[in-house]
Amino acid sequence: MTIRLIIACDHGGLELKETLKQALSESNVSLIDLGVHTSGSVDYPDLTHRLADKLTAGEADLGLLICGTGIGVSITANRHRGVRAALCTNSYMAKMSREHNDANVLCLGGRVVGAALGEEIVRTFLSSTFRGGRHSQRVSKIELR
Repeated sequence: MTIRLIIACDHGGLELKETLKQALSESNVSLIDLGVHTSGSVDYPDLTHRLADKLTAGEADLGLLICGTGIGVSITANRHRGVRAALCTNSYMAKMSREHNDANVLCLGGRVVGAALGEEIVRTFLSSTFRGGRHSQRVSKIELR
């Protein structure tokens, strides 16, 4: 099964985004790249909102956001109903975010996570699935009021 993945970054995440795109080109991922494509300064909320809108409209299964630290994109993405964005700095966090929290957006820090670790985190996130059960009730309590 092919995973439809939307990816976006700001200038602080461009290098990691390009590395991850290359790694993902050899997997069962259909990639939609929203940018950025140059190192010029941009505002991360603009790209984050575009990704969240497309994800919640059903244009993809999962999202991947990258900024300098991952903090800004994760805060912004979580302002959208139906988005559960997880800032992960290791594979265990990526696995638990999917299995326990049904995260649908992975956030990474391009200035925090190196290329090899970033690839490992993304592969773990994409290969993990929501466990449901007792976690379903908790996830249902996350939505904005």
